[in-house]
Amino acid sequence: MAFFGLRKWPTPVFRPLWPFFAASGITYFLVSKAQDMGVRSEGFRHDARNPYAAQIAKEEHH
Repeated sequence: MAFFGLRKWPTPVFRPLWPFFAASGITYFLVSKAQDMGVRSEGFRHDARNPYAAQIAKEEHH
């Protein structure tokens, strides 16, 4: 008999969802790299709206 929908054995969570966890990590990494490349591209490197412009200019001098 199920008590509040709970079973006698544990329901697997990680095993069926591991592809989604892996894909989330890979997607996060790739989007982060694409954003960084876009911010540092030549067209936006010296744009006043770029929040990283000061940091990029500081790195260019070194």
